[in-house]
Amino acid sequence: MIVIVAPGQGSQSPGFLAPWLDVDGVREHLGELGEAAKVDLITHGTVSDDETIRDTKIAQPLIVSASLVSARLLLNGRREHVGAVAGHSVGEFAAAAVSGILTETDAVHLVGVRGRAMAEEAAKIETGMSALLGGDAADIDQRLGELGLFPANMNGGGQVVVAGGKDALAALAENPPAGARVIPLSVAGAFHTSYMGGAVDTLREAAAQVETSDPDISTYTNKDGSRVSAGSHYLDLLIGQVSSPVRWDLCMEAFARDGVTGVIELAPAGALVGLVKRALKGTPTVAVKTPDDLSAAIELLEAS
Repeated sequence: MIVIVAPGQGSQSPGFLAPWLDVDGVREHLGELGEAAKVDLITHGTVSDDETIRDTKIAQPLIVSASLVSARLLLNGRREHVGAVAGHSVGEFAAAAVSGILTETDAVHLVGVRGRAMAEEAAKIETGMSALLGGDAADIDQRLGELGLFPANMNGGGQVVVAGGKDALAALAENPPAGARVIPLSVAGAFHTSYMGGAVDTLREAAAQVETSDPDISTYTNKDGSRVSAGSHYLDLLIGQVSSPVRWDLCMEAFARDGVTGVIELAPAGALVGLVKRALKGTPTVAVKTPDDLSAAIELLEAS
């Protein structure tokens, strides 16, 4: 079973879309997606600097659109080879489009709404996120409780992303749990926590205006790693996910349980393949970072 995965926020880098524009049809595709998201994807994906594309309302549509561009090229005439799809955080919107739950334009439209709403919530109070690498789970839970921090992304492979107030994150970095290393992340707020409650309401209102279909490719959810069969249910989970933890660890456990034979990460790839390599040792992977990576991805997909 080949699983196609779509990355989340933080995967973008300056100029990463430039090589994709040399592929026939991609410029037009990005133009359509950018119009739906209300973001100039071509400019931000080619010439905007790192600080600009870290902005939540730009980063999220940029990442999802890149995943959709690479997915269209990868899966053209090859959908029957895909065993399942999954996305990490905002990448779940790309997964929804790949699996047929949402149209591409509805997916990026909702991502645009999501990014703007989350940016607005993040501006209300100074919060952030940090990655915790290593350490004992019980010690981590105790320390987070002491500081009033939340586990936001349980990524597996010994990585947990925590979120909350900037002062509390600084205290965590100064005195981390035994054996753990703290890496501050360049994000605007405490995503996937109750701090994002207002963004949930905004996204729910926008989501009420779009139609869903049931997936024609099996689709895992960040909620608990289960597969969903109803598109309307998946959309509900996408809305709630904004203020709920991402359980990527459970997604990877489900991949293993269901007999994964390979994982292909859509652009801008790298982060999820890294987690898979640590948690699912020996599983073949391909990170589609540029069009040059498509041939290897196609080879893995068609060998399934």
